[in-house]
Amino acid sequence: MEPAASGSPQPSSPSTSPPPPPQPSRYESQKRRDWNTFLQYLRNHKPPLTLTRCSGAHVLEFLKYLDQFGKTKVHVETCPFFGHPDPPSSCSCPHKQAWGSLDALIGRLRAAYEENGGRPDSNPFAARAVRIYLREVKESQAKARGIPYEKKKRKRKPTVTSVRLDVDLTSSVTGDGSNSDSPATSGAVPSLG
Repeated sequence: MEPAASGSPQPSSPSTSPPPPPQPSRYESQKRRDWNTFLQYLRNHKPPLTLTRCSGAHVLEFLKYLDQFGKTKVHVETCPFFGHPDPPSSCSCPHKQAWGSLDALIGRLRAAYEENGGRPDSNPFAARAVRIYLREVKESQAKARGIPYEKKKRKRKPTVTSVRLDVDLTSSVTGDGSNSDSPATSGAVPSLG
């Protein structure tokens, strides 16, 4: 076998490594982090819980546990700033998780539960108690912070408006291009029927 001459191209072998997997979306990454956080919470629970034994009550415990990491000031009823969106000074009211954050979290965990083999009819994140809790948090935070939560209005697609065609009825054109029966000359009014 002769050695290949220098300067001549060596035959290249096709790349056999598969392309890197696509990066997960921000939503997917957050959902995975939330799911792992919830599983960690279950492992640290006293006594430790398995996912199959998890109920809506455990989800509520988890949401209340998360309040200690919240950044939203929620005024208590005895606070002079209760119901004021922009208080002039600080107060000792607790920080909690904002309703919108909790609502989004539950949505992600609800999806993650089913993606990880949970049955939709036994999804603890879809429990009635969780929905009621979220509604109560929304109402109490709106009252305490003086910030009403309003449903976002959907942008409607523009409707197609009818186009009005103005037709010049003062003359009619015959097939040969000449005017005939022009009201200006004949005194007749063309019929629209």
